[in-house]
Amino acid sequence: MHNWQKVIINNTTTTLSSNNIAHLDDEQYNCNQDLKSMASKLLDSVTFLPLKDLRFSNNAQQGHTWFMSSMYDEHEEGEVQYQQFPSESSKGRLLCLKGRDTHEGAWNSYALAWRETLPRNATLMRGLTFVSYNHFNYDNIWHGLSAMVPFVAWHLKNGCVSPTRWVLYHWGELRFKMGPWLRTLMEATFGEPLYIERFADDNDYENPFCFEDAVVMRHNEGGMSRKRRIEAYDLLRCKARIYCNVSIEGRIAEVDDRGFPVIGMTMFMRKGARSFRNDSAVIGIFEKECKKVESCRLRVAYSNNLTFCQQVELMSITDILISPHGAQLTNMFLMDRNSSVMEFFPKGWLKLAGVGQYVYHWIASWSGMKHQGAWRDPDGEKCPFSGDDRRCMSIFKSAKIGYNETYFSEWARNVLNEVKVRKIEELASTKKNNISTTTTSILSGCSCN
Repeated sequence: MHNWQKVIINNTTTTLSSNNIAHLDDEQYNCNQDLKSMASKLLDSVTFLPLKDLRFSNNAQQGHTWFMSSMYDEHEEGEVQYQQFPSESSKGRLLCLKGRDTHEGAWNSYALAWRETLPRNATLMRGLTFVSYNHFNYDNIWHGLSAMVPFVAWHLKNGCVSPTRWVLYHWGELRFKMGPWLRTLMEATFGEPLYIERFADDNDYENPFCFEDAVVMRHNEGGMSRKRRIEAYDLLRCKARIYCNVSIEGRIAEVDDRGFPVIGMTMFMRKGARSFRNDSAVIGIFEKECKKVESCRLRVAYSNNLTFCQQVELMSITDILISPHGAQLTNMFLMDRNSSVMEFFPKGWLKLAGVGQYVYHWIASWSGMKHQGAWRDPDGEKCPFSGDDRRCMSIFKSAKIGYNETYFSEWARNVLNEVKVRKIEELASTKKNNISTTTTSILSGCSCN
């Protein structure tokens, strides 16, 4: 077509004979036919591959990934691992998805196609689309947040651009919702209601959807440096506090009658699995130690009784978080930086639970908190198998947690003393410099590049 146009341009000052005009018309017709034929072949050559590659089903979390397994990620040192379409690596092609199966990811598929030659019957989705892959689920706030943090980091690095829609996958299976806590946090962070794409129910199941611009995450926080993680958690903390109309001044701002900084100690309790066997006894131990420190304020709360904003408010006045192992500990990043965490486990977890038992050590480090260790109950349910038999974990996983008054008392005293010294030093530094370093830190966490 370009060649034919060049002939016309070159002959604009020349008088063409009827034979020449006929010849040019024939060339244009033949060129148009060639272009149509080429476009048709490109349309038919788009190859859809299963989102869930069964070849890697036995090692889905190792090495490469079984989700969109033919694609490799963009990854700079310390940054988020992601894919973007269109991009240089995709040769300018868009991402297309087909299928809405919620039970078997291998029935859903993906392909790449140029915008001019999208697959037949494809619907072009305008705007930016975030495509999330989660090996676990979006209801548990720890697993859901781990899948969202890389999007927050990408959002920070790219001028705070927000998505038009989200597409959620779990093992390649389509998901249509997040847990309420996670959804509210994302709406607070991105500043607008979350739209999770369901794809048109009246659209033929085999008709694909292609995205004008898409960002895909499939490694959770893997590969991110601690610095990048802290930046993302700073943004989450600040946006959540603003959304819930909670002060962002930080804990240094609150002092007692004598001018000493108040220490907020919160016991975040559970009901059912991994709850304390005797709540009142455990509360009594920490209450006794808190009363010995004039500026200490103890609060006891049950996570299942609090709304998202009530949890944000509670964490904003907490310096020491005391809680059994569980998803409610994810709230720790909503505390001020350098706050402390004390964690409790039932019997048997150390030997049998694997690396997953350390997730709250990790998030403490990633969000700028201090994990003050964990107490592991030496007593508890008995297992009919040998001590290292993995079948015992089914008994220990949701077991109750006992207590050790001597150990808990000494542990609480040490942590309280450390936090008190730190807060006095921070307060003195703040007065000396006549600025609120905490406020400055939190406000800077709300900004984007």
